[in-house]
Amino acid sequence: MLGLEIVVVLGVALLLSGALAQRYPVAPALLLVLFGVLIGFVPELRRGQLPPQVVLLLFLPALLYWESLTTSLREIRSNLRAVVLTSTALVLATAAAVAATAHALGLQWGPAWVLGAAVAPTDATAVGTLARGLPRREVTVLRAESLVNDGSALVIYGLAVGVTVGEQHLGIPHVTWLVVQSYGGGLLAGGIIGLISWQLRRRIDDPTLENIAVLVTPFAAFLLADSVGASGVLAVVACGLLMSQLAPRITGAAARQQNTAFWSLATTVLSSALFVLVGLQAQTAVRGLASASDGRAVGYIFAVTGVVIGVRWVWLYTTPYLIRMLDRRPAQRLRRVGARQRTVSAVTGFRGAVSLAAVLAVPRTLHSGAPFPDRDLIVVITCGVIVLTLLQALVLPSVIRFARLPVDTSVDEERHLAEISTAEAALDALEEAAAELGTNEQVQERVRHELDKKRKLLAADGASDDPLVQHHDQYTALRLALLSRQRSALVQLRDAQRIDDIVLRQVQAVLDTEEIRLSRAAPSE
Repeated sequence: MLGLEIVVVLGVALLLSGALAQRYPVAPALLLVLFGVLIGFVPELRRGQLPPQVVLLLFLPALLYWESLTTSLREIRSNLRAVVLTSTALVLATAAAVAATAHALGLQWGPAWVLGAAVAPTDATAVGTLARGLPRREVTVLRAESLVNDGSALVIYGLAVGVTVGEQHLGIPHVTWLVVQSYGGGLLAGGIIGLISWQLRRRIDDPTLENIAVLVTPFAAFLLADSVGASGVLAVVACGLLMSQLAPRITGAAARQQNTAFWSLATTVLSSALFVLVGLQAQTAVRGLASASDGRAVGYIFAVTGVVIGVRWVWLYTTPYLIRMLDRRPAQRLRRVGARQRTVSAVTGFRGAVSLAAVLAVPRTLHSGAPFPDRDLIVVITCGVIVLTLLQALVLPSVIRFARLPVDTSVDEERHLAEISTAEAALDALEEAAAELGTNEQVQERVRHELDKKRKLLAADGASDDPLVQHHDQYTALRLALLSRQRSALVQLRDAQRIDDIVLRQVQAVLDTEEIRLSRAAPSE
């Protein structure tokens, strides 16, 4: 029954954190971490913890794949240099600085590097959850950094663990091969699985079967990369970015609606479960600490967190000026970000599930059979760093106000352009399509009138004093009110035993589709 209890408690935690976040200015992720800490006080629930392999092999591929599918590849290309530098060089600098700090405080070099690699990468789930609402460029760069830097950190982590345990050795050829194998193999594996998925989905007409193929895709990419010693994280990200470009050409409306609804709910539940797990594991780690006193552990946590945050600030306020000295092209000058605006990126270096899974996966013994040095202390420090970096979300709204970020209307402008262009394309193709289908003149005129009305409505751009907009808003409000009456009448027919529940659900599905369509076009209050 323990599994069922955990499911119920997790569901209650999600509901309560969401309700509290709507009432108070606190990010749901922080409340979920707090719930995880509170759950740890219940001995029976404290035993119900996930193995780190489950986080790496089940949670991570799904979350990273959806993040990759829903990010902007165009913005990544435009900011490729910043993404590459922060996801590789910054990760290495952070890991090295943390390792040096931990070694100065008493850890051996091997465990110190393991700790540095574990806390070096930002977390895609945390960034995607806590940095919503930022302008598109800032969000895309932060998400892309957190998607790619996991692979960089796990290469350093694997090498540090291998050397400490005694299974690997340091050497330039060996390290070079690991990097090439991880990055090259990961990108290749992701590309192969992406192309296979694309060809498979082109031949599937059933929306459910197609979405089963979508569900398998990230795990297949991770598995293929992992089987050849490459980065499963990079494979999933590469596959997701590739499918974000190919899928719109082959996915039908029914499959896309089903896909979006499923992944939105699934990733919300998975990411929320990970935040609860962070809180639960933090408390468990403190309870199991034996190699150091609580005071020493707290000192380590604050010192390492200070280094993690400090390195990010130093990086963001030094490398841009070095790049400006080297690259003075006009196109690059237009993309420069002011010092005040960079504070937002500086405080969004959240750590999360990857760091937790990595540190929990540290082996308990060395190759010789001796215990892994200070393993319990490393786990406590990592949990503390995750919690403290997540607490930066509390000051993020104030930092955003301080940064005075320019209002980003590009998404709305591009959406407006897309809607007008597609409406005009439909009008241009009307006669040709009607001729192919043998449509009579009356139907053509009706469709032409509807498309022309939509085009004019888009051209009005929501102006409240425009008669056409007012007419549309009143029409939408009336149709929504009537849909409510239709739904009530439908339920009454079922209650009177005049129709079956099966018929109720079928008609409800039609009404729901119409309501969703009208709700998206409804005037804002």
